[in-house]
Amino acid sequence: MDEAQRTPLFALHESLKARMAPFAGWALPIQYPSGILREHAAAREAAALFDVSHMGQAFLRPKSGKLKGAMLALETLAPVSVAGLAEGRQRYGLFTSPEGGILDDFMFANLGDALFIVVNAARREHDFGHLRAHLSDACELEELTDRALIALQGPKAEAAMMALGARVGEMRFMDVAETALAGVPCLVSRSGYTGEDGFEISLPADRAEGVAEALLEQPGVAPAGLGARDSLRLEAGLCLYGSDIDETTSPVEAGLPWAIQKIRRRGGAREGGFPGAERILEELESGPARLRVGLLPEGRAPMRAPTPVFASEDAAEPIGTVVSGAFGPTLGGPMAMAYVPTDHATPGTRLYGEVRGKRLPAQVASLPFVPHQYKR
Repeated sequence: MDEAQRTPLFALHESLKARMAPFAGWALPIQYPSGILREHAAAREAAALFDVSHMGQAFLRPKSGKLKGAMLALETLAPVSVAGLAEGRQRYGLFTSPEGGILDDFMFANLGDALFIVVNAARREHDFGHLRAHLSDACELEELTDRALIALQGPKAEAAMMALGARVGEMRFMDVAETALAGVPCLVSRSGYTGEDGFEISLPADRAEGVAEALLEQPGVAPAGLGARDSLRLEAGLCLYGSDIDETTSPVEAGLPWAIQKIRRRGGAREGGFPGAERILEELESGPARLRVGLLPEGRAPMRAPTPVFASEDAAEPIGTVVSGAFGPTLGGPMAMAYVPTDHATPGTRLYGEVRGKRLPAQVASLPFVPHQYKR
């Protein structure tokens, strides 16, 4: 903890008596005195405030002055349609390797004159170095080290934002806009990683504590830590880089073909041209050998990573591995995600996870475990 970096909200977390722990090189709250279950419930039923300032933020600007140039440049590193993103909109992206694996997942938004990019904390140095190494001829990368990032998630998030003057009522899922929150200029996206309606708010680091305190004073808003964030994203069937996706998994294996728009696929106007295109485009057409699936263990025992998964109770060798697993507070039982061969990935298929030497049954389930509540 002594060597971990501190976010602009570190003092606030301490004042709220959060249990802190190092994560991706940062000191972050795991939970508050109310406990993970109540923090999880706050996001599902009211609103939960998360500190995600550890994530990397940057502007990608075109050297030509024309944003289309920067958008097309970014498409050389990611299998998504960047150039097709309208101003004021945000999209989920993936950096891929020459072998077709996932280097990281990230969010990017069209601000009209620049792309706003948010990357995972553990991959921050890698991703920004990757962008500079490959796009420096066409783009300038401005890393934002003086910004905080907070996420307000849940059905009461909009009311809390509007009570503090933010003009977010007309925003829909994945809209991005500049507005003022508690008098502080912010860049706000209607997004998050809990499956709930909500917002991610980029704002000056020196104003973040005041804005967070103002939000926590609103009815129904409670602080939440990484424990609740993990159970929420798992119920929502969302991937965590380093656990569910990495350089050994392709976007198609990971169940992310929805993130690859038709224009980048075979026959599309901007087909391929990204690292690993041959493998990824082939898997999109013919299917991968394995898939990320949801698992619902029978009984109450959770199946956590790296639980081996077997096709039968007496099979000699495992066919797959659990990559994420936990108890789902909203689901009311254990849940997990695993990679299994495609012919064992049909919902309803019975598989077995080996927990403490015992083979326990689980059913393959469709994702998400809990329906998304985004404002469309």
